[in-house]
Amino acid sequence: MVKRRTPRPGTRPPEETQEREPTDDVVVRVIRSPRRKRTVSARLVNWYTLEVRAPADISEDELQRIIARFRATARRRRDKMRAFASDEDLQRRAERLNEALYGGAARWRSIRYVSNQNTRWGSCSPGRGTIRISHRLATVPSFVLDYVIAHELAHLLEPGHTPDFWKLVYRYPRAERAIGYLMALGHEGGATDEPIYPED
Repeated sequence: MVKRRTPRPGTRPPEETQEREPTDDVVVRVIRSPRRKRTVSARLVNWYTLEVRAPADISEDELQRIIARFRATARRRRDKMRAFASDEDLQRRAERLNEALYGGAARWRSIRYVSNQNTRWGSCSPGRGTIRISHRLATVPSFVLDYVIAHELAHLLEPGHTPDFWKLVYRYPRAERAIGYLMALGHEGGATDEPIYPED
């Protein structure tokens, strides 16, 4: 059971606001806290959301100047992600994994990153031969990305999450470790609604 903290008498709970610049896809979530005295921190929660934690009494002008710097840093970081994570790289990985795990038996028309999958890591449409990988996996370790690709390739050979499907998936030697990583990542950034491991 997770207990929700209640503020002590005489203290104010953190206040949260959201804002977005025109033509900017980065949503800034500002959390002002009376317990925070001087420092302002930020983290890129996901591809779209920058979470900024600030003291409750910081002036709006000063906060906006700091947020502007954080936005610029977040954009540079995302640009590096995009440069590192290309659809061509996905295609090469899929070809290598298909040959190594499935003897080249899987056939697909396209595999690419998409930014509209926020509740699942990947998807496969066997009838159309398309595989889509969530942009959230652009910076995970290679063995995790390879696991998700292997999972989706297996759907081309066995569409459902059947015992035969999981036998195919577990040909990937680091499947258990990758599943553990994805489970932890899901708890931190939003659970996935697609099975990533066999149910007991």
